[in-house]
Amino acid sequence: MTPRASISATLLVMTSALLSCADSTAPVVAPIAAPTPVAVIDVEAVYGECEPGEGGSGKTYMGREIAEVMGHTGLDWLERTGRAQEERTDLLLGLLPLRPTDAVADIGAGSGYFTMRLAPLVPEGVVYATDIQPEMLAVLSERARDEGMHNVMPVLGAIDACGLEPASIDLALFVDAYHEFSHPAEMMRSLRVAMKPNGVVVLVEYRLEDPSVRIKLRHKMSLAQATLEMNAAGFDLVKTHDELPQQHVMLFRPHASK
Repeated sequence: MTPRASISATLLVMTSALLSCADSTAPVVAPIAAPTPVAVIDVEAVYGECEPGEGGSGKTYMGREIAEVMGHTGLDWLERTGRAQEERTDLLLGLLPLRPTDAVADIGAGSGYFTMRLAPLVPEGVVYATDIQPEMLAVLSERARDEGMHNVMPVLGAIDACGLEPASIDLALFVDAYHEFSHPAEMMRSLRVAMKPNGVVVLVEYRLEDPSVRIKLRHKMSLAQATLEMNAAGFDLVKTHDELPQQHVMLFRPHASK
């Protein structure tokens, strides 16, 4: 049996078990159809269903229940005054391997909390602020205009595609967003195509391993689970940071070409 076949067989077993578990001012760019990347996993084999847990959607992916989506009604949470201190967002920005000319994707940008902080760090580049909710992009677009962030480009994505050009992104940032994706396998395949060969994906998620992090269980992720899912999508873990008080900071690069 080949390694890929072995992985597919293992995932099929995992999914079978899961099935019984109990527990607007700036322009918005429409999604761009990306070429189909090389298949890494059998998508049908890794999705399942379970009884929804607290904060969960009832849909599973590779052993994890996908979280329910926080909609545009959650803007106050995203922009809460204590966020910078609670999450030490200043430390996170300092950990990002950015160059002034980089093209950055803020995936699941929401109200633009990080988009507006990324834009000054790439003055000769661009920040693509992607979200699937037009209401979020409307808020973000107006904010970019008011703050004079001319290198911010809002992008309307889809549940299964990031909406970005192939080989266009140097760094993609996900802050407390990936765990809510309803179609993570398809989304990450899409992003794999959008990444430059030496690009970096930065995944920031509340630490599941730490019971002191008072966030709903389905809105947290372990390092092991995140690595499993990123590997399946074609990314290798290259570095982790533990400086933040509540969150993992995980850096991935696309698998080297064979």
